[in-house]
This record gives sequence, structure tokens and C-alpha cells, in this order.
Amino acid sequence: MKKKIINDPVYGFLSLKTELIFDIIQHPFFQRLRRIKQLGLTDFVYPGALHTRFHHALGAMHLMTVSLDVLRVKGNEISNEEYEAATIAILLHDIGHGPFSHALESSILNGVHHEKMSLLLMDHLNKEFDGRLTLAISIFNDTYYRKFFHQLVSSQLDMDRLDYLQRDCFFTGVIEGKVAFDRIIRMLDIDEDRIVVEEKGIYSIENFLNARRLMYWQVYLHKTTVSTEQMLIQLIKRARYLVRKGIDLPCSPNLKLFFEKDITFPDFENNYNYLSAFASLDDYDIWGGIKFWVAHEDKVLSLLSKMLLDRKLFKVELSNEKIKKERLKSIRKKVQHEYGLTPSESKFMSSSGKITNSGYIPYDQNILIKTKKGEILDVAKASDLPNIEALSKIVKKFYLCYPKVLSLCS
Repeated sequence: MKKKIINDPVYGFLSLKTELIFDIIQHPFFQRLRRIKQLGLTDFVYPGALHTRFHHALGAMHLMTVSLDVLRVKGNEISNEEYEAATIAILLHDIGHGPFSHALESSILNGVHHEKMSLLLMDHLNKEFDGRLTLAISIFNDTYYRKFFHQLVSSQLDMDRLDYLQRDCFFTGVIEGKVAFDRIIRMLDIDEDRIVVEEKGIYSIENFLNARRLMYWQVYLHKTTVSTEQMLIQLIKRARYLVRKGIDLPCSPNLKLFFEKDITFPDFENNYNYLSAFASLDDYDIWGGIKFWVAHEDKVLSLLSKMLLDRKLFKVELSNEKIKKERLKSIRKKVQHEYGLTPSESKFMSSSGKITNSGYIPYDQNILIKTKKGEILDVAKASDLPNIEALSKIVKKFYLCYPKVLSLCS
């Protein structure tokens, strides 16, 4: 009864191939992903963007099974053990995400990337399942001798990207992000232990790269998304500051633990209690805290909490030039005057930084095209469209966020 069928809004019916996969999905570590939205606060822009990391993981798993089936049909030998392991590796690739996915990665954790947390959680699951995840972990780590499996999990043309573009496009309604994922998968093959795309699939790859670039500007780096994420980051920073000052702050015990301490990667490795505490955190810990903090006596914490709940978002200025220090100082002085804050408090009511976007990085796990003559070329050279090379350029934009009331007062 464990080989279930799941109805997915993007792909239709998904099947769980083995009992081990069912048991992993049932584990509390994985079920937590139901409570972490895939796109953080992007639903403030696109109301339909309420899908979760749970949805995405299942979708990426499905695409992996389709890809492996295609590769098998083309005569590539893939054992049942490898098939299951690759499927588990992609299923668990995002299990280490914390609340609000990328938005709070550097705020709650102390410089610990979500992929490292994924690996730690996978190691713990491996112990619970008597070593049956060992091969999956090897594929995830890229230590397995057949390298193409890792490319399907993590590369510039992996099942992760194919699913999140298709899924995020579906739930946001941004049709420019739609890609021909089914055609791309059916054009995949293996050459000298590398994933390659048959030449007749090159136009689908070009569309995939363009769609990814457009989705970054229209969804992932949308200025309102930048605004909401920066507000949340400043809110969490303020909450942590207050807790470390000894001020009582109502929130879940596990969230308070991460406010009180800078827990490093070695701490997670050496103390399961820390790992277990992290594996219980989700978006609801943050929203639950925010609902309490609206009435807190700290003016900054209360103000930011209410602004987020009521969608009174920061104004965002985007520029091709770095934000000048004088401009930031001027904004903070206005914040002090408008809200009656101290200089140190005003720093939590504004934010500046940069965002970057590139559609394709030709020196990082290239997307390879196999021509009809058997020649292997990088997609930028194989394509007859000059814009593929243009996509390799990293575009930078600098942002400045602050309360909209300041622009009305100036």
C-alpha cells in the first residue's frame, strides 16, 4: 500500500516507486516542507504563489523518474539501486531549507547554507533507515563514480530547475517562465558520463535559459519581493537583538534558541538537539511570532510586524549604481524624525544591497549539446542565437528600501 499515486496540479498523477520513498516522505523532516512556502513572501506580489517546498520536492522527484526512464530507453544502463538513489537524492535536495526558504537563510542560521543542512538531515535519515540512503547521499555529494547522476540533481540543467520554473510559473501566472520540460527531458542522453542534450532540443534549451532569466526579474527578484524580504530580515534581526538584550519576546522555544545563540555548522554536527530544533522550524514559527510582536513595547519590532501583516511595504529604489552612503544616512535621519526613533533603531527601518541575475554561466557545469555528427558543444557555441552568450553576463542592480511615508514627506 506504500506505492501511492499523488495528484499534482502541474504534472497530473505522480507515482511513488518504492516503499522506502514513501517512508521518507512520511518522515517528520520531510513533512515539515509542507509548512515552508517555495517562494517565501512572493505571494505579496502574486497571490497564487502559495505552493510549498513539499510540492516542489515531489515534482522534482517525478521529473527525475521520467528522465531516468528516458535514459534507460536510450540504452543507458541504470540499476534499480541507482534509480532509487537518484530519486531520493532529488527528493531530499531541499530538506535543509529553513523558514521562508532563501529569505532568512543568513538571518536565522550563522552562515550555514541550506545544502549543508540538507546533507546533515540526510545523514541522520540514513541512520534511521539503516544505511539505505548511502548511495543517494553519494550522488547528492557528487562522490559517486557515475557523475551524470549528480548533474541531474544539481547543475544548470537539473530536475530542480526544471520543476521550480514550471511550478513557479504555474502558481504565479507568469507565463513567460513556461518551459518545454517534457521535450527537454526527452532530448537528454549520456555521453562519456555527462548529461548531453540532442541537437534537436537546442531551441527548447534556449527557451529554458530565457525563461529562467525572465522569472528572476519578474518573480524571484521582483522589487516588491525584495522589499518584503528585506522587511522580514530586518524584523528578525530586531527580534534577535532584543532577545540578546534580555528582553522577553514571545515566540516558539526553538525559534528563541536561534535568537539566543549563533549556532554554527560544527554545532549542528556535534549536537543533535540543535539539528532537531532546526528541523522543527517553519514559516508558522515566524508568522506566529509576528502576530505577538505587533503588540510588543519595542517600537521598531511592533511597527515592522504591523507593516508586514497589513502589507504596508517599504518603497524600493533600484539603480545601476551603488547606493551612496550619504543617501542612506539621509533616509535614516528621516526615519528617526518620522517615527521618533534613535539612530541605532532607525537602521532596522531601511536596507540597501545588491541583487544579481545571470541566465547561464558557461564555466559552471556547462549545458552540452550533442550534434548530429556526434560533436559535443557548449550551448552558447552550438546555438545560432547571439543572446545565449549575452545571458552569460551577470547583471547587477542595487536597491534601497525604506518606508513609503518618507517619499510622501520629502
